[in-house]
Amino acid sequence: MTVQELPGAGASHRVTPPPAWRPRTEAAPLLPDPEPYRVLGTEAAAGLDPALMRRYYAELVRGRRYNAQATALTRQGRLAVYPSTVGQEAAEIAAALVLEEQDWLFPSYRDTLAAVARGLDPVQALTLLRGDWHTGYDPREHRIAPLCTPLATQLPHAVGLAHAARLRGDEVVALAMVGDGGTSEGDFHEALNFAAVWQAPVVFLVQNNGFAISVPLAKQTAAPTLAHKAVGYGMPGRLVDGNDVAALHEVLTEAVQRARAGGGPTLIEAVTYRMEAHTNADDATRYRSDAEVEAWKAHDPVELLERELTARGILDETGVQEARAAAEAMAATLRERMNAEPVLDPMDLFAHVYAQQTGRLREQAEQLRAELEAEGDA
Repeated sequence: MTVQELPGAGASHRVTPPPAWRPRTEAAPLLPDPEPYRVLGTEAAAGLDPALMRRYYAELVRGRRYNAQATALTRQGRLAVYPSTVGQEAAEIAAALVLEEQDWLFPSYRDTLAAVARGLDPVQALTLLRGDWHTGYDPREHRIAPLCTPLATQLPHAVGLAHAARLRGDEVVALAMVGDGGTSEGDFHEALNFAAVWQAPVVFLVQNNGFAISVPLAKQTAAPTLAHKAVGYGMPGRLVDGNDVAALHEVLTEAVQRARAGGGPTLIEAVTYRMEAHTNADDATRYRSDAEVEAWKAHDPVELLERELTARGILDETGVQEARAAAEAMAATLRERMNAEPVLDPMDLFAHVYAQQTGRLREQAEQLRAELEAEGDA
C-alpha cells in the first residue's frame, strides 16, 4: 500500500512516492518452485552424464563409509564428537564437486564430508572434532574456511571474501553451507542482505534436515519454505530435493555459474533428512519417531542413485563393488591413522593468537613453560 492508497488520505497527501519506495526487482522470478526440483526418477534422468554420475556414486559410497567410520571413532574415544551426515551425503558431495579450484567452501561443523570431497585429508578434517586444534588444515591452501561450530557465523565471512575477490577482479565464487537451524540466526539474514546489495558471488546452500537439534522446522519459521526467504533480500530462491544428487549438481552448478558471471547470489534449500542423531551426545528418539526415520530411508541418496544408474545401464555390479572396495580402503586408512596418538605441543596454545604476542600472553606462556618443565623434572 502506498501513501496514495492510505484510507482517508486527502488530496494534500496524494504525493508520488520517491523512487526508494519502489521495489528494486520483480518478485516472481525470484520465487522457488512449489515442489523440490528432482531429476532421478523423472524423464530428465535420460540426459544424465554417465561418467559424472559414476563419479558421484563412488563419492556417495565413500561418504557413507566415512560417516560410519567417524561415528565408530567417537564410540572408541578417538573423537570427542561427530555430527553425522548420513542421509545428507548428496548435498555434501555436490557442494564440493561443483566448485572450481579457485573457489572457496565455507562449511559448518557438520560439513566435514564436503571438505573431504573437496580434497581435504580426512584426518585433518576431523582434527577439530578430536579436540587437537581449532583447525587441522591451512584454509588458504585448500580454499576451505575453518569448520564453523557457531551457527551461521561463516556466512558473513563468505560474503566478505566473495565481495573482496570481485573487487580485485578475481573469478572466485564462495559456497556457504548452513543447516536449517542456522537460518534462525542473525548472521544468516545479515549475510543474505549484504550479498544481495553488493551482488556478491556467493551461493548459500541450506541443508534442511528437518531439525535444529531437537527443534522441528515448523517451530523455527512460518515461511512457505526456507528458499522463499531469498525473495525478501532480492535474490533467487531454489528448492531442490536434497537427496537427489543429479538435481543438486544441476541447481548448484547453475547458481555457481550465475555468481561467477556477475549475476549475484542465490539461496538454495536442499530438502533432506538427518538419519542419525544430531551428534553422539544426542538422543533423537526423544523428539522423532522410528517410523519417520524409516520413511526417509526409502529416499536414501545412495540407493536412489544406485537404482537409477543400474536401471539405465550406467552402473553394473563390478562398478558397485569397486566403489565399496575403495570406500573400505579409505576407512581402513582413516582408522589406522586415527588410532595413532597425536603428538601435540602445549605451547602451540600461544602460537597463533596474535601476530605479535602481548605482554600478558608472554607471561602466560612463560608460566606454562615453567609448569611443564617442573612436571618433566618430577
